[in-house]
Amino acid sequence: MSVQIRVATADDWAAIWPFFHEIVAARETYTYDPELTEEQARALWMSPSSAALSRTTVAVDADGTVLGSANMYPNRPGPGAHVASASFMVDGAARGKGVGRLLCEDMIAWAERSGFRSIQFNAVVETNESAVHLWQSLGFRIAGTVPEAFDHPKLGYVGLHVMYRPLP
Repeated sequence: MSVQIRVATADDWAAIWPFFHEIVAARETYTYDPELTEEQARALWMSPSSAALSRTTVAVDADGTVLGSANMYPNRPGPGAHVASASFMVDGAARGKGVGRLLCEDMIAWAERSGFRSIQFNAVVETNESAVHLWQSLGFRIAGTVPEAFDHPKLGYVGLHVMYRPLP
């Protein structure tokens, strides 16, 4: 499958919203409020931060179909702005095909080009094993786990990993 990563446009939201909503409503991998309206979700995803370096991308196939999306931004303002962070969502029909890897590789390259010293993912649900393994394969390590910080709909209270990757 030929996949291109590009900066998202406002027009891409219509393709992102269905899988964003499905993923958040499932309550299995994101700490976002499942009751977010479409307008609130758009503001959260398409403008992840007021920082100048914030960026939202999409992965598209050869036909232009949006397969997934990422947003990236400084993890914290001020003295924490040298650490990048990001969130990733892949449409269910495109999972397991390398889309998440491509989105993250693009994010890592962006963070390096932008001068960040490292990347921190603040809340990776420990039971989201495919994401944990993917991030680890891309050089992230689990810096720590907050026990019972996520209320999983099927598994009850599970931990949230903080994952970290230094940049060259």
